[in-house]
Amino acid sequence: MTVKERYQHVMDYFQHHTPDAETELLYDSPYQLLVAVILSAQCTDKRVNQTTPAIFQRYPTPADLAKAGFDELFPLIRSISYPNNKTKHLIGMARMLESTFNGQVPMTVDELVKLPGVGRKTANVITSVIDQQPNMAVDTHVFRVSARLGLTRNAKNPLQAEKQLIKHIPKELVHKAHHWLILHGRYTCTARKPKCESCGLQDICKYYQKHFS
Repeated sequence: MTVKERYQHVMDYFQHHTPDAETELLYDSPYQLLVAVILSAQCTDKRVNQTTPAIFQRYPTPADLAKAGFDELFPLIRSISYPNNKTKHLIGMARMLESTFNGQVPMTVDELVKLPGVGRKTANVITSVIDQQPNMAVDTHVFRVSARLGLTRNAKNPLQAEKQLIKHIPKELVHKAHHWLILHGRYTCTARKPKCESCGLQDICKYYQKHFS
């Protein structure tokens, strides 16, 4: 099977089985998604979704959040991983949105990564989810699943995996493929005990062939 055929097979499978995959983070605006994604680093979407309603109610706009004090915001995200850093990042992010971007969430990766708490992965999520730009955010799920399926080869880090995936996934599917790979990793191709018996991709999966065939 060629690389092109492997990608075609995987994309066809997901298009048929989960055509409308989308982020599980709850949000109503680019600002809300940005807050949620910053909070989601090394934390479950479920926990983030339990936490954000109180934040959005108290700080409905970047201008409101920019005025927040550390001691006001911290209790609202105490249950999230790394609450100290994330509290500082959220306030700094909101202040920069106000001072540099007129209170609007920018829609380029280069601009987004200037914001406190925003790395390349977060910027890729924002631009692909909000604007459907062909940017691939590689988290632990995407990194693991793409390697197991043989979509990436010898990728040493998320950036290498991102470049390989972008090279072969059709441009118009990249924003969906991000969610396909994440959700597959979250619910089927799990880290410790992948549910290979219920996976429809085992016929082309390099991990399955190595361990079970």
